[in-house]
Parts: sequence; C-alpha cells; structure tokens
Amino acid sequence: MMKLVIAATGASGTIYLQRLLEQIDCSAHEVHLVMSSHAKQVAAQELDDFKIPGAVKQHAENDLNVPYVSGSARFDAMVIVPCSMATLGRIAAGASDSALLRGADVFLKERRKLILVPRETPWNLIHARNIVTLLEAGAVVLPAIPSFYSRPKSLADLVDTVVWRILDQLDLPSPRTYRWPDKTEKAARKR
Repeated sequence: MMKLVIAATGASGTIYLQRLLEQIDCSAHEVHLVMSSHAKQVAAQELDDFKIPGAVKQHAENDLNVPYVSGSARFDAMVIVPCSMATLGRIAAGASDSALLRGADVFLKERRKLILVPRETPWNLIHARNIVTLLEAGAVVLPAIPSFYSRPKSLADLVDTVVWRILDQLDLPSPRTYRWPDKTEKAARKR
C-alpha cells in the first residue's frame, strides 16, 4: 500500500486529475486530495461531472493540520496535476503558506517523490528557471504533453498517455499502458 498526496491547482487540465484518480486503486492505497479554490473552479468549468472516488481523503487547501505537511508523517509521493506555473514558481521559491505548498516543500526537503505536471504553454524564461530549480531540488517535472505512439482514438485515450507516465513515476503502472515494442527482437527472429 502506498500513501499518496494528489493535488490540483488552477491550471486547465482537470481531466488529467480525473483520469489519474480513476486509474489509481484508491481502496488499495491511501490517497489524500487537496485542490486549490481555483482548481475547483476550473474543474466545474471543464468537466460536467467531476468525480472523486469515495475512498479518497479530501483536505482543504489551507488546513495545515493535515498529516502530509509534516516531515515526520510517512508518505510515498505527491503529484500536483495540473500544476499552474504560479504554483510551480511558489514551490521553487520555497513558499509554503498553504497545505498544498507546504506539502510540496516537505516532500522536497524529505527527498520524497514530488511530481509536478504543468500544462501551460508556452513557457517564459522565468518558468524555465523555476523548472530548473525544481529539477535541481529533486522534483520530477512531467509536462502534460500527450504522445501518439498508441494511436489514441478518443480524448480519454490521449489524456491517458500522460496519466500512464505519472503512474509509471509512482511505480503504479497500468496494465493498459502502451509500451514501445522491441522491434530488434522480432527482426532477430526473422533471420
């Protein structure tokens, strides 16, 4: 069983959060969810029926009594999806004035996995420098850039190409994940 924190900020891309929550077995893992007020607004705008699995523990963004804001509480990973560039910049600057930001700060200082999924584009130089700062601090920056190897046939299929990468980073791979085929093995058998 893993203990995970899933967070969302006000960037567009709530569908990534929805698909991630659907693909994590929330009854087999302890999942804590924190959404900024802007993330809730964006979710209402982007998805008609945003659903949070019943087993997920929900927390207010300003509740600093949640367990994951302390380094003494043992958690495996934190994912911020979608992660706005404003949030990314605050984390890079060490701001920790909310449960979401404090959680990210704790995961960095404790050398726990912190995965940031920015969706905004294009980046300016400040964004790029903040990303470099976070990479140097040990975060995983996984931009919400879909892939097309699997030939996605729907919006959900396309979104899942990013979600599968997040799950791989969490060591919770999905059996549906498209894997690049080993064509060298097939070519050797034909000889």
